Amino acid sequence: MIPFKLLKLSTNMTSLMLETQTVMALRLMGMSGITPHSPDENLRMVTEKGPALVKSYTEATKAAMQGKRPDQVMNAAMEPLSSKVRANRKRLMK
Repeated sequence: MIPFKLLKLSTNMTSLMLETQTVMALRLMGMSGITPHSPDENLRMVTEKGPALVKSYTEATKAAMQGKRPDQVMNAAMEPLSSKVRANRKRLMK
């Protein structure tokens, strides 16, 4: 059963990585004028990082304190980040 849990962790990490790269590319295209870019996008991309990382840290700490396995702790840490990145990707692709 553990190999499947590690596969899920790898899949979640890969998904987060790919969506993050997509968001970065979309923001760079917006900054360079290739795509439409909201005037507050630059501020948004800086100010959202702190709260997202705090939420990630909090969720990982909760999972660790509950005695969860390392893969569950990592998944708990990635979930808030994945949600934020996914929302950004959807918003920027409109």
